[in-house]
Amino acid sequence: MSDERHDSARQAALDYHEFPRPGKLEVRPTKPLATGRDLARAYSPGVAEACLEIKADPLTAARYTARGNLVAVVTNGTAVLGLGNIGPLASKPVMEGKAVLFKKFANIDCFDLELAETDPERLAELVCALEPSFGAINLEDIKAPDCFIVEKICRERMGIPVFHDDQHGTAIVVGAAATNALEVTGRRFEDIKVVSTGGGAAGIACLNMLLKLGVRRENIWLCDIHGLVHAGREVDMNPQKAAYAQATDLRRLDEVIVGADLFLGLSGPGVLTPEMVARMAPRPIVFALANPNPEIMPDAVRSVAPDAVIATGRSDYPNQVNNVLCFPFIFRGALDVGATEINDAMQLACIEGIAALARATTTVETAEAYRGEQMTFGPDYLIPRPFDRRLMGVVASAVARAAMETGVAVRPIADLETYKAGLDASMIRSALIMRPVYEAARSAERRIVFAEGEDERVLRAASAILEETTEQPILIGRPEVVERRCERAGLPIRPGRDFDIVNPENDPRYREYWETYHALMARRGVTPDIARAILRTNTTAIGAIMVHLGEADSLICGAFGQYLWHLNYVTQVLATESLRPVGALSLIIEPQGNLFIADTQVHPEPSPEQIAESAIAAARHVRRFGVVPQVALCSHSQFGNVDTEPARRMRRAMEILEARAPGFDFEGEMSVDLALDPELRARIFPGSRLTGVANVLIFASTDAAGAARNMMKMRAGGLEVGPILMGMGNRAHIVTPSISARGLLNVAALAGTPVAHYG
Repeated sequence: MSDERHDSARQAALDYHEFPRPGKLEVRPTKPLATGRDLARAYSPGVAEACLEIKADPLTAARYTARGNLVAVVTNGTAVLGLGNIGPLASKPVMEGKAVLFKKFANIDCFDLELAETDPERLAELVCALEPSFGAINLEDIKAPDCFIVEKICRERMGIPVFHDDQHGTAIVVGAAATNALEVTGRRFEDIKVVSTGGGAAGIACLNMLLKLGVRRENIWLCDIHGLVHAGREVDMNPQKAAYAQATDLRRLDEVIVGADLFLGLSGPGVLTPEMVARMAPRPIVFALANPNPEIMPDAVRSVAPDAVIATGRSDYPNQVNNVLCFPFIFRGALDVGATEINDAMQLACIEGIAALARATTTVETAEAYRGEQMTFGPDYLIPRPFDRRLMGVVASAVARAAMETGVAVRPIADLETYKAGLDASMIRSALIMRPVYEAARSAERRIVFAEGEDERVLRAASAILEETTEQPILIGRPEVVERRCERAGLPIRPGRDFDIVNPENDPRYREYWETYHALMARRGVTPDIARAILRTNTTAIGAIMVHLGEADSLICGAFGQYLWHLNYVTQVLATESLRPVGALSLIIEPQGNLFIADTQVHPEPSPEQIAESAIAAARHVRRFGVVPQVALCSHSQFGNVDTEPARRMRRAMEILEARAPGFDFEGEMSVDLALDPELRARIFPGSRLTGVANVLIFASTDAAGAARNMMKMRAGGLEVGPILMGMGNRAHIVTPSISARGLLNVAALAGTPVAHYG
């Protein structure tokens, strides 16, 4: 890196930590404190009730305080990664960063505690004194062998989990990567020879973990700065190193590396040379984990062993061994069951979960976060990436199960499947509300045709559909382009093998398609030449014709292009006397609740009849999500206080709904704040039929509905599911260009179940 680039990166990092306010953490209350009543409950006298409950039963601290979701990151700054012994104060940015990772990846609250104490026994005493405050302790960046002493004392004395992440977090991720490296190369733990460099905390913990996974102690060769750890050596030894001493005359790394299957480096740059790699076993496994500069660079390994399997600690190479794959989730599972420790079974469960995830198909969210990277299980993808949102559910639930099975859980979970589903929902915001839809979709085998079949988002959605549902995707696109893009994206699916494909340039059904379209449109000015041109170039029209002919059950289009352009062809081909576009419904998922908004696309200035139809259709679709509709007809008018044309249309729509008695609660016309604030609504209009917060907002124009939708998405951080094209019986859905691969998967699940299923 040039000096200029280094200076720029340095200043950017400093600015990140300083602005807009210093540091990376803050504390926020979780309860209201706005009135005298709130104060009386939060502090004196109400707080005494919680204190007395905890005194009577200490386990209730997890109910009445934040302790059950609170971890302390504790260090004395004597072995900060890449920086060494910089002391407790200078280590604070690192510990704040660790706390941020806990919150980001596992929603665990965390305090960082930097202690000015270098005596390991005294440090252990200070940590033990923290037990009443925290649900678990994460020891961090304490030099070896002091870290072994501190952890041993704390684990013996404390009744909460104590976990030195530098040791065990690294060991767990190395264990998962090694598990899959052996899978890729056809080896077994009990057969391999391991050569390791670095006798520090992480190195020793990794070797201990490899023993638990099946490696034989006599097959482990440990080297440090003084050479091989051998029987009788006295220089720089401790009991942890001595456990791996070999009775041999060999002394140097280049001597013991011969025939090694796995090199495990946790030492420093340049320790391993290409000549040493050339002397390892065929197809060697090289884990060069020193950071930021590994023991050997991957290119140097491949220069002598092109088929080597390589992992590093760096994010700019495949197979980054990163503790963030482990520590947030092992703590999440331990805290949720009230574990008294993190034992071997819990750590092995963590390894198994991480390794299994890498062998599974990558989720659409992970692919989106790492767009352009190969993410198919193999030599360059041994472990998941940190932003794989499945990690929380898979790893934490496996850890919780192991804690319960080994008897260290004081708050066991009765239903682990429901627990896992809740964890998944906390990471994938649409997971919880989409659950009834996916469950219904699994019982209905429907063929879904995607008009934009060459788009990478569509390809990722199709891959997920094949894995998660019983639907059958059909893609419209050029087969060679689709295959090339599947390969580039690292997707295992291929056209013709895993899904059907329609080639708009050369499909044997072309004549039937254009003749069908011409027959439908001949009296609307479409000539045979126009029909041929449209069915050769317009993938939305092709998909609509397929649904019309019964070759597909539903069409999804709109990943690029304007909504009304797609709607024109959908209406031309698929609309009937009983099926016609009624409106577009968007579900916006927000932290404070879910809102359905209509009509965002179809009728720019809907009539009263169209507004009423949109409300009725919206209520029907809302029930698909297991939600009871509470419909508000929104306007700038408040129950007749303004006499404008939009307000009059809303009032007339109310009359139509009252006459139809549609079977759901509705009210209007009203402003959005009244719809969302029951107390304000009750004050202004005491006779309102709605009793709570409205969850369906119907607007008098697509301008208003679309503005509300986009503001909630872009400014309030809302996540959209949809748009859902109402009135077409699920025969077509038109998405928008901003949709993600997960969004397409959600719409496919909606399309995968007939609307009639919901009544």
